[in-house]
Amino acid sequence: MSRVNPWWLLVAFLLLAGSLGAEHGHGGADHFGLAFLFAGLAGTTLVGASVWPRAGVLLCGAAVLGYFGTGLTNGPVFLALPLTTLVAAQRVRAPGLTPVLVPAGVLAVTGPVLRAAWHGAPWSEAFWECVGVVALSTGAAFAGWSLGDRGRARAERARLVATEERLRMARELHDGVGHGLAVIAMHAGVALHLTDRQEQPDPAIRRLLEGIRDASRDSLDALRVELGRLAPGDATPDRAPARGLADIDLLLDRLRAGGLVIDVRRDGDLADRVCAEAGATAYAIVQEALTNVLRHSGAQRVLLEMTLPDDRLLLVVADDGPVRGDPPTEGMGLRGMRARAERLGGVLSAGPGEQGFVVRAELPVGREWEVEQ
Repeated sequence: MSRVNPWWLLVAFLLLAGSLGAEHGHGGADHFGLAFLFAGLAGTTLVGASVWPRAGVLLCGAAVLGYFGTGLTNGPVFLALPLTTLVAAQRVRAPGLTPVLVPAGVLAVTGPVLRAAWHGAPWSEAFWECVGVVALSTGAAFAGWSLGDRGRARAERARLVATEERLRMARELHDGVGHGLAVIAMHAGVALHLTDRQEQPDPAIRRLLEGIRDASRDSLDALRVELGRLAPGDATPDRAPARGLADIDLLLDRLRAGGLVIDVRRDGDLADRVCAEAGATAYAIVQEALTNVLRHSGAQRVLLEMTLPDDRLLLVVADDGPVRGDPPTEGMGLRGMRARAERLGGVLSAGPGEQGFVVRAELPVGREWEVEQ
């Protein structure tokens, strides 16, 4: 829905005030009610044409007919139809607006004719008023169509610029981050090979190297998928690898291999009791929360709770890092987690706990969602 330009509100007010002033100046105070009704309707249609252009033009023509047809004094209402046409033509192209612009013009020019026939106004005045309304409305229509085409062209240029910027970012990420992840995976694989050739390889070192290799490969696959969305047409996977509650254990094993102690409390096997959308969102929240623990908390131990109270998946990630007195600055990670939860109609909160930092999310389960793509 189009937004209403506040300047048109001012124009509508001036149109109403000018019409009432003109009626008062000609001694027509007894007709203030009619003047307020029809001039107010004309001003309303002028503003409303930004949202409902066709209805606005047609109702404006009827308002002009009522104003002049009841014998009211000449005033700014004469300009109501041209101004409303100017507003509407910027929203609707000629083929869509002409079918209502023609009957609106007929209604508007009928007003001065009725005023001449029923209220004794000069016919010459009615003639030139009709010519003026038609000429001004036609000119306003062409001006509005031109302005509308210019605005659409500017919007299209802005979309092209945004697309080119996304393509540039995709290329830079592919060449920089993608290359770095590939090199990490390769070096981890070589280190694993050399470890296996030792007479007594250290199992802990092997687990660390496997975690580095697998995490870098998964990150590279996910990066390629996202780059494919930014730069369609490249040779990338059709969709991102599915991640859900069943994959959380593998995620935890990788983090444990690095020395982080993670305790898990859960209501049995939740993977089959939570639909795919909630599972994918839960995995992403847990992954980001644990990433924040590694990056920011200085914690040595983390508690992860996954339960299903009242058909809602409850996630709690609490670490034992030092408690920070100041409230945390909400960065991209926290905003992303909250957006994922709210996208499914859930809620997420994050902040200092009795010890360390706590992320708590509640996600609805057991129903279908209309998720925006």
